[in-house]
Amino acid sequence: MSSKNMKMVLAIVRDLDEDEILQALLDENFRVTRIASSGGFFRRGNATFMIGVEEEKVEQVIQIIRDRCAPTLDLAVKHATVFVLDVDHFEQV
Repeated sequence: MSSKNMKMVLAIVRDLDEDEILQALLDENFRVTRIASSGGFFRRGNATFMIGVEEEKVEQVIQIIRDRCAPTLDLAVKHATVFVLDVDHFEQV
């Protein structure tokens, strides 16, 4: 796959939402690497997803994540933190 216009989406999501988000991304044929992680004040469990995509698919990935985050009444709880990074080189070996 060419690295031209590639992006890396790093999404940190709550354990509660992890399975549904992962399945939705896989259903849309996105390749996902999942890393167990923890963080925040209470050291709650999280999952970090690494998703390499073409630039034009970034918004689709973010929307899948947004649509599958379970609602909560606590406004201080963040559902997901998403970073979009430029990829200089991408190669599958």
